[in-house]
Amino acid sequence: MSSFKGSYSYAVDEKGRVNLPAKLRKYLSPESNDTFVVTRGFEKCLFVYPVDEWNRLEQNLRNLSSYDPEHRRFIRTLLELASECQLDAQARLSIPQELREYASIGDEVRIIGTLDKIELWDPKVYNDYKSSQPESYEDIASRVMK
Repeated sequence: MSSFKGSYSYAVDEKGRVNLPAKLRKYLSPESNDTFVVTRGFEKCLFVYPVDEWNRLEQNLRNLSSYDPEHRRFIRTLLELASECQLDAQARLSIPQELREYASIGDEVRIIGTLDKIELWDPKVYNDYKSSQPESYEDIASRVMK
């Protein structure tokens, strides 16, 4: 089970590759075999799942009903741009152009560990997201952590 945490700023090279920080790589399980699934996230970020965590998510998706229009839409949206990739010898992930465009990721990326997955954000989009939140962290924490 992964336990990604922390936040890192990295460059994205001209081929769309980004280094995965060593502090995050240490949380990879051997079952992941340095293989990830990158897909559309929420609030214009990308989700990066180690393949073992992705397989758990897929099991949950299989339990959704293909007869429910909301379930179908969610599955299509999540899987439409999903791409499997492997860390190269320099510990870089290659992020497909279409996903980088979706998340407005240019030559910089904010990498955030979120327990079972990693999020990739354009730094400006992430800062705008944080500053646009109507409630404080403390208010949310008091409700969520009851």
